[in-house]
Amino acid sequence: MNETLRRTFMTSITTLLALGSIYLFGGAVLADFALAMIWGVIIGTYSSIFVAVGTLAWFDLHPKDDEDETPVPEYER
Repeated sequence: MNETLRRTFMTSITTLLALGSIYLFGGAVLADFALAMIWGVIIGTYSSIFVAVGTLAWFDLHPKDDEDETPVPEYER
C-alpha cells in the first residue's frame, strides 16, 4: 500500500509540474486546457488515495502471506 501511495504522489507531482509549465508558458490557448487538466489530476489523486483506501478498509483486504508456502517452479505456474 505504501508503494502505491508513493507512486500516486510522484506521478501526480510530475504531471502537475509539466502542466504548470504548460499553463505558464503555453500561451492563452493552452492555459485553459492546462487548468482543466490540473483540476483533473487533483481530483484523480484525491480519488486514488482516499476512495481506494476506504474501499480496501471496507472490504478488509490484506496482502497474502506467502512465507508458509513452498516455492513453485516457474514452469508450473
